[in-house]
This record gives sequence, C-alpha cells and structure tokens, in this order.
Amino acid sequence: MSEPDEPQTRIIRRQPSGPILQPEEPRTGLIRRAPTGPVPRAPEEAPTGLIPRATPVAVPATRPPTVDISTGRTAIAASIMSILSGWATAVVATDLITGWWGTDRLFCWAVGFLTLVFALSSIGGVIALLLRRSAGRYLIAFGSVIALLTFGSVFVAGARIPLVVYLIPVLPLASLVLALHPSTRRWCRLR
Repeated sequence: MSEPDEPQTRIIRRQPSGPILQPEEPRTGLIRRAPTGPVPRAPEEAPTGLIPRATPVAVPATRPPTVDISTGRTAIAASIMSILSGWATAVVATDLITGWWGTDRLFCWAVGFLTLVFALSSIGGVIALLLRRSAGRYLIAFGSVIALLTFGSVFVAGARIPLVVYLIPVLPLASLVLALHPSTRRWCRLR
C-alpha cells in the first residue's frame, strides 16, 4: 500500500493550448427564443364559394325479383339428421374399435379413419348449410356416403351387433336425401 501523504493520479489531463471559447448565448435544445422579425403570413387565396347541390337523377323503376319463398325446413332437417347420424356413427365406431382392437387392428384403423372423414365432412357440411352455402349440401352428402360405407364394413365384417345398429343407416340415408332435395338447393341460393 501507499502512504496517505503521497498524491495518486489516475487520469492524466492536458492543459488547453489555446483560449477557451465561450458561447455568446447559452444553447438549449428545448426552449427557443421569440422571433425578432415580422411573422410570415400565408399567401391570400380566394375564398371558397358555395358548392351547388347535385341535381337529382331519375332512376327507372324495376320490378322486384321473383323470390322463391323457401323456409329452409329441409335444410334444417338435413342438418339435424346429419348431427344425429354423426352421433350414431361415432358410437358404433367406438364400439367396433374397442371390440376388435385385440384381433384386427387394420380393420379398427380403417373404421377410425372413415369415422374421422365422416365427422369432418359432416361438421363442415352442417355449418356451411346453415350459412346457406351450397357446398354444405355436398359435404353432408359425402359424409353420409362415408357413414354408409362404415356401416357396410360392419355388416361385411360379420360383427355381432344389436338389432338397433341395423336401423342406424337410415339416419345417414335420410340426411343424404334431405341434403340433395331441391328445396334445400333453393334455400341455399337465397342469400
């Protein structure tokens, strides 16, 4: 250590060689002084005149379009039948997959895939049909055909199923017929 009497300099400083310049006025970045000369004025423009009103134009009368009054009952019925057949198909597919998983996994994967495709097309079809999109009719029809294929695979596989399951294919068949009905087509065209 050093003794306290000894001064220690850590920074070396140089003496300025010339005079130190002082600004005439202190400079600040925020405050400006008031202008000393005259305030500039904007050039004078002509005053805006009164704008005349638009003259009315005669529009020829047209006959209202002929509207086919469709209440959408078949479209709503097709949506309801599609939802019910989706529920029934999911129940049957779940029962098939749990029953056959130990013996035939390929069959279970096929039933699961068909059920997934049916669910996606039916859900999309119901939403599109209720929004009056024509594509909804075709999605419900496609889903119904897939559901009928799923039930066909149940019957081909020879699975022991309750009697009620033999009646369930009526639901996708009804949603197929209702989705492709002309009244549903007319309802989708009215937007």
